[in-house]
Amino acid sequence: MQNWQSNAFMVCRMFRLEAEVDKARRDLLRTRLRDTNTAASPVLRALRGTPGERDVPLHVWASDDSGRLAGGLVGHTWATWLHVTYLWVDEPHRGAGLGSRLLSEAERIARTDRGCRAARLETWDFQAPDFYRKQGYEVVCVIEDYPPGITEYTLTKRLG
Repeated sequence: MQNWQSNAFMVCRMFRLEAEVDKARRDLLRTRLRDTNTAASPVLRALRGTPGERDVPLHVWASDDSGRLAGGLVGHTWATWLHVTYLWVDEPHRGAGLGSRLLSEAERIARTDRGCRAARLETWDFQAPDFYRKQGYEVVCVIEDYPPGITEYTLTKRLG
């Protein structure tokens, strides 16, 4: 038993741990993780080499009469899902339905042009969880105190 512990210690000593940002190693790690996941999952394996394998950006913008940004949605589609990353409406335009229109248009594009069947997003408690519920989204995850003092919600919606 003593030998095993000694060998385990020596194996650990053979590695150098580094904490630095390294884009080349990040990309290598991502490729190796994708390959491992693809080998383990028939669903991901079936996606390999198809258009659904890649994240495809989806952006919807709204400008006011003077051409200034009034609101926008930034997201992407992947594997029949729309992922909404950002949705923002400028203060003077809030409450007029612009956020709903931006979200609805992104969902329409995702559903009709990209074959998406569902959407997902994250929001904080002080942002818009009630807005998204009114748009048909359901809370599927709640993380309290992330960041400290704030609750994060993950919501999803089936696209009809």
